[in-house]
Amino acid sequence: MARIILSIGDTVLREIVLSKERMTIGRRPQNDIVIDDLAVSGEHALIVTRDNDSFLEDLNSTNGTQVNGQPVSKHFLQEGDVVELAQFRITYSAAGSSQDKMHSTAVLADTGRPRHYGPMIQVLNGPSAGKEISLDRALTTLGRPDSQIAVVTQRNRTYFLTHVKGDPYPLLNGGLIGAGPHPLVDGDVIEIADTQMKVFLP
Repeated sequence: MARIILSIGDTVLREIVLSKERMTIGRRPQNDIVIDDLAVSGEHALIVTRDNDSFLEDLNSTNGTQVNGQPVSKHFLQEGDVVELAQFRITYSAAGSSQDKMHSTAVLADTGRPRHYGPMIQVLNGPSAGKEISLDRALTTLGRPDSQIAVVTQRNRTYFLTHVKGDPYPLLNGGLIGAGPHPLVDGDVIEIADTQMKVFLP
């Protein structure tokens, strides 16, 4: 069964089996693949899979959809094609994998709903001091689009902080992180875009 691999930079976020004939991609929560990024339209694109063939269609998105660096409106997906939506990449694979039984819906960002249990980040300073950001999603975006952005990703119950854009890189416990993903532990303090946040992990 065909699948797609969702990534940001060099970090793989989720492998999604194309188990439905029609799978929508967009920012709104009713999509099959939700990417909570302002550069992604509410209903951005559609993947239609019939038999062993998959087709990508842009749904008149604001910022458009690119495949292998070229803007497309409709595209017949082939092995290794890379779909670009804002800073996210979706790599298409027609071959099956051992993860084919994974759930096909990916929810990729947290809305900052307050939680008092489970993994989370708490903002320590600024106008949002005290805000709690749950880490129960595949990806949580931190920072400001106009300055610095980092993401916290979850893989096998381990959490990683990865720089996405902006200069300088975020601080972790007072030290600059590099370009790769950095594992997080309970009590870590992240500083990005002049905002300090504390990590709480079970």
